[in-house]
Parts: sequence; structure tokens; C-alpha cells
Amino acid sequence: MCGIVGFVNTKEGKEQIIEDMMARIVHRGPSSAGQFVDDQVAFGFRRLSIIDLAGGSQPIFNEDGNKVIIFNGEIYNFQSLREKLIAAGHTFTTHADTEVVLHGYEEWGTEILQKLRGMFAFAIWDREKKELFGARDHFGIKPYYFAHMNDTFMFGSEIKSFLPHPDFDKVLNKAALKPYLTFQYSPLNGETFFKGVHRLQEGHYFIYNDQGLTIREYWDVDYSKKQQLSREEWVEKIDQAVQESIAVHTISDVEVGSFLSSGVDSSYVASVLRPSRTFSIGFDDKTYNEAIEARKLTEQLNLNNTAAVIDGEMSFAAFPLIQYHLDEPDANPSCVPLYFLANLASQQVRVVQSGEGADELFAGYAAYGFHTNSKAVRVFAQGLKKLPKSLRVHVGRQIGKMKNFHGRIHLYESTAPARDFFIGQAQIFEEAEASALLTNAYQEAPSVAEIVAPFYDKAEGFKDEVNKMQYLDVHQWMPKDILLKADKMSMASSLELRVPLLDIELMNLAQTIPTKYLINQNNTKDVFRQAANRHLPNEWANREKLGFPVPIKAWLKEGTGYLAVKTIFEADFAAEFFDQAAILQLLEGHRNGQVNLQRKIWTIFTFLTWYKVFFVDQEIPQARSIHYETIA
Repeated sequence: MCGIVGFVNTKEGKEQIIEDMMARIVHRGPSSAGQFVDDQVAFGFRRLSIIDLAGGSQPIFNEDGNKVIIFNGEIYNFQSLREKLIAAGHTFTTHADTEVVLHGYEEWGTEILQKLRGMFAFAIWDREKKELFGARDHFGIKPYYFAHMNDTFMFGSEIKSFLPHPDFDKVLNKAALKPYLTFQYSPLNGETFFKGVHRLQEGHYFIYNDQGLTIREYWDVDYSKKQQLSREEWVEKIDQAVQESIAVHTISDVEVGSFLSSGVDSSYVASVLRPSRTFSIGFDDKTYNEAIEARKLTEQLNLNNTAAVIDGEMSFAAFPLIQYHLDEPDANPSCVPLYFLANLASQQVRVVQSGEGADELFAGYAAYGFHTNSKAVRVFAQGLKKLPKSLRVHVGRQIGKMKNFHGRIHLYESTAPARDFFIGQAQIFEEAEASALLTNAYQEAPSVAEIVAPFYDKAEGFKDEVNKMQYLDVHQWMPKDILLKADKMSMASSLELRVPLLDIELMNLAQTIPTKYLINQNNTKDVFRQAANRHLPNEWANREKLGFPVPIKAWLKEGTGYLAVKTIFEADFAAEFFDQAAILQLLEGHRNGQVNLQRKIWTIFTFLTWYKVFFVDQEIPQARSIHYETIA
């Protein structure tokens, strides 16, 4: 696990520039550093040593030195690929997976991407062709950004690494703010909150040369081919695939630990992995403590667990640094506990496995159509799904127009077209609400419908509406929120996070499962839960999904949290973006008991905190020493 950064131009002084850029991502690789500079390109690399501790330093060159690579991630099938490449005549100088990618590109060209199993973001410079080749993994587990400014093409793991480059123009992308208020993360397809800075999308590669930049897709999920197996057969196949993926994801020359919450996904991973160390975090909230719930499982499974409790004061003190590490504003409250959880784990291990990905692959979200505890309503909805499509759609849209009754939302979202109601897992502000809060300069932006339309257009051929929702989440919610915070929050503490439930081989299986076995009258991700139950205490796998419950509702009413938000809402720079009277009214309304305002307040507070870090203060927030209250 590492950080990469580089740029292409013919200007002088590359050595100092690449050093400064590397310094911005030292947290991604404190073990060592490396660079390559010639008259055309500068490559910078920060290493967190995981595999081939002695010999895996980068950049790495091919046999005759005409190609050079920098790589971030892990390739889990590199050993078998290495054997094939040796048989084809390639000579290796290391035992690292990075060199396999380089020789694989020599041997197979861009087809190497079809052979890789893992998480990755890399760049290869061909010194003869004067050509740069870069790629990002299938799901976007590892981040990858690029920008073309002032005759310089720059790329890297984190946007902040571009800031020291003299050709980088730091300008706010005004079009990003309005849709962010709805989605809670940066949802634009390509461009980020920094004008001119783009994400390389998941499952894509690029080639940059004197002809310009070419971007192509090399992989996409395909829900069109279903296998007809029994429920029991699916449970068996899933369990075998999960166990195999977890085993593959343990490849390392250092100890591999595990995050553990009270939910089924991380519990499944920990129960199969049986690591020497597991880690949990909770809040000093009397209603629910995630760490205490997770501890109950480790006691039953006889696993070693380090659990700690954090509070609002710690969280607000760390929040500017959290947003700095995220690069773009992300108002998912779970960023906070994830930051502390990674920091806690990093004190004992360099690598952890976690449970991200299962909800997208196996339909684990209630928003896919699971909104009632009434078994009768759920059974009735399952029956409506069997109607001919035209009739089902008609019924669904009629239900959507009715006055509310118990089970209406469940019936509506089980039958109506996904495009009618689904934009992903978060919807904070309605578009009209966002418009009412924003100043005139920030009204021009792509609509929510325009943002999700390309994904629904590509998913049009899928027969099942749940698959269409999964497809949208795989390309929006997962890479732009879930995986982004997983990578950035773990790497902030120099910790490698692996996601065995988000594996290309597991996806190849999951995309062929008929949705009636995933979300039905029994539960969400039904057969996945049953597979997990083979390893967990009775009924643990059927626990309600909670995510990372964060007590922002209480935080924003008084004390440190209320004062922090009020201060930044009243700041002069906030008036550039928002009607200050209106956002302060939201805060006071929440304090006085108006319901369901906390996420809206948090989303505005997150953006303003992020903006203050990058555009007002313009300095790296200082990390504070963290003293955890551990749970005995």
C-alpha cells in the first residue's frame, strides 16, 4: 500500500517539485520513498511496506530500463501471473506484485488489466514511446486523480499532492456544491470539487502522449446473465467464495488484523479470518455503543479485541484534519469513527480487513425495497414483483401517488421503476431546498437526474430494478463515498485496508444471483446472511444494518458541537455560498426540537470546514495526540 504522484512536461526543476508533491502524501507511505525524473516525466512514490519488505521499493524498471512503474495497491494473484511471465522469458529483480504489473504490460499490453485481481492505481512510463499508461481497479478501491493545467499533465493518489506544483491552479468547482448538498459527497461524473481535477473512473485506464489523453473502460458489472440454482446452492457458493477471497486477501509479509462492528459484514470477515487482533470503536452515547456490541461477538468467538470510546469533543477537534485527508467534502458521519478506528488499529498492525462492498454486491440496503417489519406486506410485495413489467410499473406508480399508509413505501419501491425514485443511498436536501439556501453564484450545476442518467441508461438492459439500483451504487455511492472514505481514513494513519467482500471473483458470482434470493420477504442480502450464519452465533447475521451510528443529533444541540457549527455558519466566507440567516435558522431549529435537521446541518458544516481548510486557512491542520478510553 502506497501513494503515487507524478507529472509530465518538458520544464526544468522537476526534482524539487516532485519532492514537494511527495511530501504531501507521506502518510500514505512512511516506510520509504523513491522517485524517477527525466526530461519528460517525474514519478514520486511513498511506500508502506507490506510485501517483499526488503526488495519492493519503487519505481521499478523492466529489464532494459525503457519502462518504469509506480504502483499503489495489492495484486492478490500476482504469484501465478509471475510464474507465467517467467515462463514467457521475463526476468524479475524483486518479489513484489508491482513488477508483475510492469512485465505483464510488456507481455500483454492493456490486456493485463483483464488478468489482475486486486486493488490498484498505477502509472507506467514508456521512455521510448514517450507515453504514459495508467489504470484504476475494477471498483475504485484505490483513488486516482489527474489534471491537465498549464502544459503539465499531473496525476496521483490524492488531490492534495497537486497543490505544491507551480502549474496547478487551485480553483473551486462551483458546479459541485449544489449536487453535493443532495448526495452528501462529490457526485459529479469525472470532475471534482477542484476545477479541472478529475477522477479516473473505476474500471478505466488512460493513455497520455503527444496526441493527448485517451480514456477507456476495461471492465463493468453485468447483471444480464443469471444462474438458476436453489437457495441452498447459492448459500454454499457464496460461503465458498467468501472464504476463498478472505484467504487470498491475507497475502502479506506483516500481520493482518480486522475491523469489527456489530454488523454482519465485518463479523463474517472476522469470523472466517480469525485474526490475532480485531478493532472496534464506539461513542460515549447511552443509546447504543458499537464497540460494546462488537465485543459481545469477539467474546463468543474467542477473538482478541481492542475497543475504544470517543466523544464529541475529540471528533470536532479532529474534523478539519479528517476533511483535509478526504480531499473533497464528505458528509457521511461515519468518516469520523472510521478515522479514529484506523488510528487505533495502526498502533498495532499495518493491514486490516474490513467489510465494505457486501451491501452493493448482495443487495443489503433497505433502499432497494425493504421498508417494513410487516411480514404480510413483504410477502405481498414479493408477489407484486411477479406481475408483468408494464402492469407492475403501473401499479407501482399508482401506489406512489397515494396518501401514506403502512407499507406504502415498501410496496412503491418494490414495484416502481428505480429511475423514478432512486438516486443512491443518501438524499440530504431536495434540489429545491438546496437552491433556496445557495447564493446566485452556485445555482448553476448538473441536476440530480442528469448525474444519475448515464448509469440508468447503461443499465437499461437489466431486467430487474434492484440490479439497476445496485449498478448505480457500484458507480456512485461505492467509489465516491464508501471506498473513498475507507481509503483516505485508513491511509491517514498509514494503515492498509483490504476489502475481501469487494473482490472481482466474488462479483463474478454475485452478479449472476437472481434478486429473489438477495432481497425478499425474509431480509436484505438474504443468501449472503445465511452463508454468514454458518460462522456466526445464531441469528447474528440477521441483525439490522446500522452502519456506524454517530450521535450528531446530540452533538449539534449544545456544547462543543453546537458552538463549532454556529461559529463557522457565522463566518464571513460562509456568506459567499449560503443564505446565512437560513442556515443559522436550521441550527436553531434543530436545537429547539425540529426533527430531521441534523444531517442537513452536518452536510453544510462539512463543506464549510473543508473549504476553510483548503481555501481560507490554506495550511495542513495539525494532528492532535489522541488518548483513547479503552473498553476492558
